[in-house]
Amino acid sequence: FIRGKVSSITAVRWEIQMASGELVQGLVAGRLSSEAYDENFSDLHAPLDAHEALVAADRCYFCYDAPCVTACPTDIDIPLFIRQIATGTADAAGMTIFSQNIMGGMCARVCPTETLCEETCVREVAEGKPVQIGQLQRFATDHLMAQSVHPFSRAAETGRRIAVVGAGPAGLACAHRLAMHGHSVVVYDANAKAGGLNEYGIASYKTVDSFAKREVAWLLEIGGITIEHDKKLGRDLNLTDLTERFDAVFLAIGLAGVNALGASGQGKAGVRDAVDFIAELRQAETYSQVPIGRDVVVIGGGMTAVDAAVQAKLLGALNVTLVYRRSRDRMNASRFEQDLAAAKGVRIITNAAPVEISGNGAVEAISFEYMDDDLNPMGEVFTLSADQVLTAIGQTLGATELPSITRGRIAVSPDGRTSVANVWAGGDCTGLGDDLTVTAVAQGRDAAEDIHRALSA
Repeated sequence: FIRGKVSSITAVRWEIQMASGELVQGLVAGRLSSEAYDENFSDLHAPLDAHEALVAADRCYFCYDAPCVTACPTDIDIPLFIRQIATGTADAAGMTIFSQNIMGGMCARVCPTETLCEETCVREVAEGKPVQIGQLQRFATDHLMAQSVHPFSRAAETGRRIAVVGAGPAGLACAHRLAMHGHSVVVYDANAKAGGLNEYGIASYKTVDSFAKREVAWLLEIGGITIEHDKKLGRDLNLTDLTERFDAVFLAIGLAGVNALGASGQGKAGVRDAVDFIAELRQAETYSQVPIGRDVVVIGGGMTAVDAAVQAKLLGALNVTLVYRRSRDRMNASRFEQDLAAAKGVRIITNAAPVEISGNGAVEAISFEYMDDDLNPMGEVFTLSADQVLTAIGQTLGATELPSITRGRIAVSPDGRTSVANVWAGGDCTGLGDDLTVTAVAQGRDAAEDIHRALSA
């Protein structure tokens, strides 16, 4: 009888907390000391100083037809900028980078260089230790961004106006390149801050000191770009109206929707999307504000899943388990990211899919069934204790009234042209290439050049 009373009281407390927007039982904020938070969320890779940059640059062979350039989605002349660092002209190196990738500072921090430029580095192939291309790129871009004058200027005003929907990497890269050509750009964004994924969706330890915000402010110094916040396509904006009011439209709306988990009980308190969890952490004034469970389970195998799992551990969760339905070698997260998670104490379980989330109002446990390599159930089920479940199983467009859709993304040509006249698109919403910041920047830049050609014809 007493046990039943206690259970009833606990259930009532959960209902009251959920109704009032408070935390469910098991989720606790401020699990660690302020010193522990500072240490846990410090810069993942400390920046190189001038001497370290010279030593790192000296390892480059400055290859002709360098494979690292081919591996870079933005085609940065990597041997050139490293040679410029080696000769003491870091600002020139920064210009080499920014001319191809205006968000080269963020990409230097978050790009999976271990699977892009550094993976193909001749030093990596020969010695197993590549040139620190990402770190050298950060050194050069930080050096140039610290100067008082924006390094790019606008061409003569063309009188043309372009609407960019989405202030993420693709949208901002497109806007900056269009402004360089003398066009006027209005950027509409659904969020209160510009930056998109860079501001809301990347692990805090990868971009410290409000770098995403500072990068946007620096980019806008070119002039000719206006940003209007809290404007969402389909709610506040209409594509037909935009095409009538502007000479061209570039859609960089990202992926606003999320895939359903497909397990019973997914509506219980304590179950949430990993993207929202990361965004809350990125926007919190202090890490101690963000509640975290004692036993956290993250479902997914991409970068978002790893970012969520690692940060859950850094916030003070005792047990963090990442579960992916396929084998480890098929995880979208790079081996470096997987090893980082393991080094931080995250347990990784593969070939398992969720089947049921149990608990009295709030999640208490989650059951999985083992799968073979073809995703066929194996008939063996196991259960993990959990007071918080974070899902990172993919996102969807989540928008209506769009140009033609192919495989859940906006269909575009290699230059970003859609099925609608004078409408281009780029970034995650198109599905061209990998869903990476650097890929989005490349698509935004290339679409801007095609828009400029079309308007100049």
